[in-house]
Formats: sequence, structure tokens, C-alpha cells
Amino acid sequence: MVGKKIGGRTYYYLAESARVDGKPRVVTQRYLGTADEIARAVPGGEPASASYRTYGDVAAVWATLSRLDFVARVDDVVRAKPSLGLTLAVAVLHRATAPETPIGSWWEASAAADLVRPRLSTVDGLWRALERLTPERIAGIEETVAAAVLAVLEDHAALAVDVPQFAAFAPADCTLPSACQGVLAGAGLRVTRDGAIPLASRLYRRDDGTAPTFASVMAGLGPATLVFHAGQAAQLDLGSRSGFVGSLPLTDHPELLTQPASARKRVDPERFAGLTALDTHAVVDGVRRRVILTHSATLHAAQSRAFADELATATRELDGLAEALAAGTHRGDRAQLHAEIGRVTRGRRIERVLTAVLSGNRPGEIRVERRIDTAALARLDDEFFGKQVLVTDRDWPIGDVVTAYRARTHLESTFRWLTGPAVTGPTPRWEWTRQRIAAHGLVSVLAATVTHLMRREADRAGMNLSVRELLDQLAGIGELVLRYPSTGGRPRAKRLLTELEPGQQALCDLFGLGQATTSA
Repeated sequence: MVGKKIGGRTYYYLAESARVDGKPRVVTQRYLGTADEIARAVPGGEPASASYRTYGDVAAVWATLSRLDFVARVDDVVRAKPSLGLTLAVAVLHRATAPETPIGSWWEASAAADLVRPRLSTVDGLWRALERLTPERIAGIEETVAAAVLAVLEDHAALAVDVPQFAAFAPADCTLPSACQGVLAGAGLRVTRDGAIPLASRLYRRDDGTAPTFASVMAGLGPATLVFHAGQAAQLDLGSRSGFVGSLPLTDHPELLTQPASARKRVDPERFAGLTALDTHAVVDGVRRRVILTHSATLHAAQSRAFADELATATRELDGLAEALAAGTHRGDRAQLHAEIGRVTRGRRIERVLTAVLSGNRPGEIRVERRIDTAALARLDDEFFGKQVLVTDRDWPIGDVVTAYRARTHLESTFRWLTGPAVTGPTPRWEWTRQRIAAHGLVSVLAATVTHLMRREADRAGMNLSVRELLDQLAGIGELVLRYPSTGGRPRAKRLLTELEPGQQALCDLFGLGQATTSA
């Protein structure tokens, strides 16, 4: 470091010397400033300013996009100028981390602007750029991203899953009634059995009366095991179908529901805490099929609480009706009262345990007495709560069958988070054209692909979290940016992560959040 005295003040420079033609020469020189400026700028000096921003979720998603070589893969498919790969990557990053926040506000407040490389100065016009996504380009992008995902998985088994509540595409501005025509969309998805990671999608509208049948939605997604729930079972001829995992109405197989708890065995306590199952056979649509009766302690407790609340509401209404009759403020005849009681006790399970008996015939003299059948309540709790009947023609272990069936639940939860109210249009009147629906659908599917891959990695590390829980924990990892006065050139900045809880530290280590990520 050398000092030069100019006008009575000393200015310091960082000089590097080397031999040139055998003689020592200064080959590089960098201005540092005066002694006071250097003192303020060195570590331990006072920063000129400080700011806080969310970091963990953005950094982890961007790191995952980088590992998939997302930008380069998209650009290889969409050979267009300007590049669509980086634009699509930023749209996916935003959808995965802040779907309910306008993209401009998110860009300014998060760490995205510093992480994304090549650097973007603004996200204005991002969605207009994505209008260049044709159906052929969308299919190609899904295919190349799917190849990247499968490259990191050992299990390439695929599932075909229908998500009818995929998205509700809302207008950007609903201040005018004519601008409030939303679009309800469902999606047929081809996903991995390992992690329910989307590989391909087929969107359809649900609000125009032309929604396709369940079977037709699944057609064209490629080879996969069909996953369905009890409400869809009637649409399928399971007697002639192959390659499926689904559930059946509990009442279709009462002989299974009365099996004692001792007939069930625990299913992989590490993956499925509190889950037991009975693996057997039954006749389904005229053919003897493999069926699995499962019982989940978690589901049992949730259903018991929900039914207790439902029963309490019904009894309060009947008690209120009885008080009104006794006080003479309700003078309906027996037909009216029967209709009212029917409304209160409507529901197959409520009707099994709650009854109401009328006495008297003339208005003003009619009374009602409600009764709860405790024996029926006990049978309901023992035979129904926590149970599902799964059917399949696969010879997979029970744990894999359960994993396949639960894929739809995980996906629906993820898409509820990813496709919240979207403020995306550049104008107050955002018209949801077929192309725009397809573009937004692709962004949501790719966001689910990335976040489900992250969820799988966390699960393998012993952290069983939903996508929402995972991203919430990551979002709690903040970054403090300290900016120091300039000593020549650009101002210096120091970045520190906020204090981490044990779970956040584990996620930080898992996704390498302490390391700079400069490409995707």
C-alpha cells in the first residue's frame, strides 16, 4: 500500500509490483481513499446502511433450478431471441416463493435480483414475453425438464393423477363486474411415484360445461399407473382395466370394516407413523382384486374431531328447536317440523347416531326430544374413522401403494398454495385467453416440479414437510445486508444470514444456502 500526498492530504493506493524486462514495476493500482475513509470501510467499522430481506426460499428454489440446468435446457428447446429460458425461470421462481405477491413488488423486496444470473434489471414485460410459449414449446419444455428430474431419481415409475381443483385464474382487477369473469381449471398430470413430481400436464377448463371425463383427461399423458379416488371409481371399469391404484367407497366392503384391529400390521413406521394395513383380496367389478384396508391414527383423530363438531352443531340446533316449541315461539305443524329435523340431521353418519322424536299433534302442543345412540357412535368410530379401502393390480409393497394414492392429496395441497390470487396482467382488464391459461399453467406445473423435488430431498434428509411448510421454513431464513462507504469504485456490502433454528439450519445445509448461486 503506498501513499501519495496531494494538496496537503495523503491518499492511499493498493499497488501490485512485478518485474517487467527484469526491472520492478507497478503493474496494477487501486485507489483506497484517505486514512479516515479506509478506517470507516474496514470490517468492524460502522456500515452506512442496513436492510433485511427474505432469502432462504428464493435461494433454495434458484439453487434447485440451477442443478436442473433449467435455463439452458429451456433455451435448447425454445431457440428464440431474446432468450425465454431466464424469463421462464424467474416466473417459476416467483410462483414458487411468492404466488400471492405481484411480481414487481417481490422482485424489489427479495434476494432474487442479486441471485438471478445473467442479471435482470427489471421484470416488467415478463408475462408478455411468455406469450411466445406455443403448445409445442410447452410440451418440449416439460419433456426436457422431466428428463432432468428423472436423471436424479432411481425410481422412474410414473402415476397419472387428476387434479380438478388445479387453479382458479382470477382477473387482475375485479372492480368492474365485467372484469370478474374468472377461469376454473383442472389438470391431468403425469408425476413420479417417488415424490409426486410433475413430469407432464394437460389442462382443461371446468367452468364452461365441457370438462372432459376422468378417463379422457388421463389419456395422452404417457405410460403411468392411474390414480383415482372413491368418487371416480364408478367411472372406471376396473374389471377390465390394468395399471391402477385407487380407493373404493367404504360401504362397498363392510366385511373389511369389521375386521379387528389385530388383523392389521404396521406399515413402515419411519415413513408412515401411525399407519396400519390389512393386505387381502375382494371382488371388485366382478374380478378378484388386491385390496388394502388402511387405518391412519392421524386421519382417525381428525375425522373424530370433525364429526364431534358436526354432531355438536346438530344437537344445538335441535335443542334450540325444542326450546322454541316449549316457549310457544315456533308453531309449525308436524310436516314442517319433520322437514326441519331432516335438514338438521341430514348426512349418512349423523343420521346413524342422532334421532329426534316428536310428540303431540297440534301446533303449540308439539314437542321434540333428541337422542344420541352411543352404541352407534362407538360402532361408527370403530368401523369408519381413519379407514380407507385401496384397490390395485400392482404387486408393489403396501408403502408404495399408499405413497401412490396420496400423490393426489400432496399435489392438491401444493397447487392451492401455488395458484392463489394472481395479479399478473399489465392492464386492469386481463383477458384469460387459451394461450395465457396455458402459460400460467406451465409456470405453476414447473413450480410444483421444483418444489416437490425439494420436498423429496428434505424428506430423504428426515424432514417430512409439505411444500407449504418447507417454503415457510425457508422463507424464515432472512438475509441482513450491510453496506459500507465506498473507498473507490462500488460500495462494499456484507451479507449475513439471520440466526437459524435447528430445522432451518438443516435446510440451509441441505440446499447449500451459505454458498453463492450465480447461474440456473
